[in-house]
Amino acid sequence: QLSEDVERTSENPTEEREEEMEVHEDSSSVILPDGELGTTTPSLRFSKTCLKNVFSVILLFIYLLLMAVAVFLVYQTISDFREKLKHPVMSVTYKEVSLYDAPGIAFYPGKARLLSCKHHYYDHIPPLINPGQPGDIECTTQRINYTDPFTNQTMKYALVVQGPRDVKKRELVFLQFHLNETDQDFSAIDYLLFSSFQEFVSSPEKAKFMKDCESSYSSWKFSGGFRTWVKMSLVKTKEEDGSETVEFKQETSVVNYIDQRTKPRSDQLFFVVFEWKDPFIQTVQDIITANPWNMIALLCGIFLALFKAADFAKLSVKWMIKIRRRHLKRTRQVTNHIS
Repeated sequence: QLSEDVERTSENPTEEREEEMEVHEDSSSVILPDGELGTTTPSLRFSKTCLKNVFSVILLFIYLLLMAVAVFLVYQTISDFREKLKHPVMSVTYKEVSLYDAPGIAFYPGKARLLSCKHHYYDHIPPLINPGQPGDIECTTQRINYTDPFTNQTMKYALVVQGPRDVKKRELVFLQFHLNETDQDFSAIDYLLFSSFQEFVSSPEKAKFMKDCESSYSSWKFSGGFRTWVKMSLVKTKEEDGSETVEFKQETSVVNYIDQRTKPRSDQLFFVVFEWKDPFIQTVQDIITANPWNMIALLCGIFLALFKAADFAKLSVKWMIKIRRRHLKRTRQVTNHIS
């Protein structure tokens, strides 16, 4: 039996060495954690893990704060958009023209009579030769009777005159009226401006056209014994429904007329000049400054930032859970080795 054991030993020396090395490795793995791994390495790993966890929590709070700011921006953007929809901004643009569409000037002279009407250029009005006497009527005129649009009972008489067109040549219209007697303490003639004399001429119902003009436009007066200079400017307003309304703004200057007739007269003379103020047509329209496409782009950017922040927060939480599990696993391994 001894010889057989010796033979077996001599035949398998390598197996015994391998078994000894395995036992040695097992013993070293049991002894080392009790010395170095159990004291130094776990503390370093724990401190690094703690710093990582703190940093992750700080980042998580920062992104939560950014998400709150993004939500506030979404609310503020929607509120501003709704407020701008309710309060549009008025936009004013100017268009330069060389020729205006000749306006219509409707006079309500009453008992007064038109003596003369002429077109002049470059602001040059020659002196009157026979003031108070009938002269040349070179203007295009129309006479119309219609009922008062506000009472529907009173008949009104209007003398419609074609206004100036050529703004570059500073075209003007000069008119002279004469009133023989009046039953009032003062004498004045009403007049009304509307945008197109040609529309009045081509209108099949001129009485209705004048009633609509009187209902839509304002009327003014010029007094007797003076030379009244009217400078007009045109304002177009675009409504929300797409329609366009036209009105006139005017600057009026009054100069005293010195009556140089030889005999004293009890009658009244009226002189009035109509001219364009400038070659610019003013267009007014309401503009909504809130652009829906800008708001949509801003909201898309904000929501994208929210999703990115939520995705990062989710990854941060998963990373913290993973690190925690790894730390617990190492702690259990160390505890098992020590035990």
